[in-house]
Amino acid sequence: MISEFQDLSDKIDRLAQLTQSLRAENYLLRQANTLLSAENLAFKERLIEAQRRVEALLDELPKPPDETVDEAEPADAVSTDGAPPDPAAPIPPHPGHVRTEGAR
Repeated sequence: MISEFQDLSDKIDRLAQLTQSLRAENYLLRQANTLLSAENLAFKERLIEAQRRVEALLDELPKPPDETVDEAEPADAVSTDGAPPDPAAPIPPHPGHVRTEGAR
C-alpha cells in the first residue's frame, strides 16, 4: 500500500515537473511568436512600400506610341459571325515584338 502511494507521489512529481517545463516552453514560444509577428508586419510594410515605389516608377515610364492599337484589332483576328479565324491567314506580330529599322 505504501509503495502504491509512493508510485502515485512520483507520478505527481513528474507531472508537476512536466507542467512547469511546458509552461516555460509556452512562455518562450509566445515571446518568439510576438517577435516574429512584429517582424512579419515590418516585412509587409516594406513590401507595400516597395510595391508603391515600383508602381510610381512604372507610371513615370513613357507610354508606347502604339498603345492605342488594342482598339483597332486586325479584321482577321475576330470574325463577326463567331467562326474561328482562317488558319491560312498570316499571324500579325505582337506590337511589343515588332522590330524597327536600326534596332538590334
